[in-house]
Amino acid sequence: MPDRILVVDDEEAIREIVASMLSTAGYACKQAGSGMEALAVLTSGEEFELMLSDLMMADLDGIGLLERTKEKYPDMPVVMVTAVHDISVALAAIRNGAYDYLLKPFEREQLLNTVSRALENRRLKVENRTYQTNLESLVAARTDQLQAAMASLERSYDITLEALGDALDLKDAETEGHSRRVTAFTIAIAKAMGLPQEQIATIARGAFLHDIGKIKIPDAILFKPEKLSTKEMAIMQEHAYLGYQILKKIPFLAEASEIVYSHQERFDGSGYPRKLKGDAIPLGARIFSVADTFDAITSDRPYRAAQTAEAARKEIQEWSGRQFDPEVVAVFQQMPDEIFEELRHAISAQADPLAYSAGAKG
Repeated sequence: MPDRILVVDDEEAIREIVASMLSTAGYACKQAGSGMEALAVLTSGEEFELMLSDLMMADLDGIGLLERTKEKYPDMPVVMVTAVHDISVALAAIRNGAYDYLLKPFEREQLLNTVSRALENRRLKVENRTYQTNLESLVAARTDQLQAAMASLERSYDITLEALGDALDLKDAETEGHSRRVTAFTIAIAKAMGLPQEQIATIARGAFLHDIGKIKIPDAILFKPEKLSTKEMAIMQEHAYLGYQILKKIPFLAEASEIVYSHQERFDGSGYPRKLKGDAIPLGARIFSVADTFDAITSDRPYRAAQTAEAARKEIQEWSGRQFDPEVVAVFQQMPDEIFEELRHAISAQADPLAYSAGAKG
């Protein structure tokens, strides 16, 4: 289809001449005898690739017409036609959004060259916008694909971590299921504290792998039934640092490694290995400390039966401000026992604590 051009001039003879020149060159033209008539044509729904408008018209001059059309029809370039040989008038039109101007009288070639440039400028603008739109759609689609791939990769990592955590638990039958339970309890407390999901996922991985450093502790020390010597205790306490060293080299687990490093610290600074105190201890490690103690007290051990949740809550409260962060303890104490009972039951049924961190609500 030929490009459509709206020719606006209050002098019929000039409109006819301009329209004739353009029609002969293969353009489709429509005429309007005033600025108001041009507005009526445009608002009727007809579309034009270009508008040629006289500058000086009685009811609505070219500048007024330009101002009322440039925002509603941004793709339609406007060329102003004027008999006023004053460069300031032409520049004012361009400042108001006109593409170019023609001075009367003009030659046919001048008209056609100006029209051709204006239409080419319009075509490039439309193509560029279409390209940008398509590019944005492509980027959005690729971003969705990347996020899906990253989520799948992250899930693969978590499956590997679950297997590793289970292997640690199986190595120490005394604490079988401990990693899963303490992870689920840690997640529940973190959710009750209103932490963002991404942070909870990191805390969950740190909690699940808190004892990963024990793989480097000699079995003779790890499974010694008698009380450890001072030297042996020092070696055992290295597991927090050893776990940190293992995980910090893995970008995916770099943040979680800080929780592993700090999971034996105490709020009052009496823990190990760095004697961190208060907020210097990562929040995930402070949450883990409460969850870990709760699980330890409420789980069976060869040397004693599991104690009640009430007894565990009392113990944790007594150590608030010393071993535990008081703010974490306050949130924990507000959580009903049923939450932890349901999680313990789910873990016994081999539920996935890391999946819980990603999908559970509340």
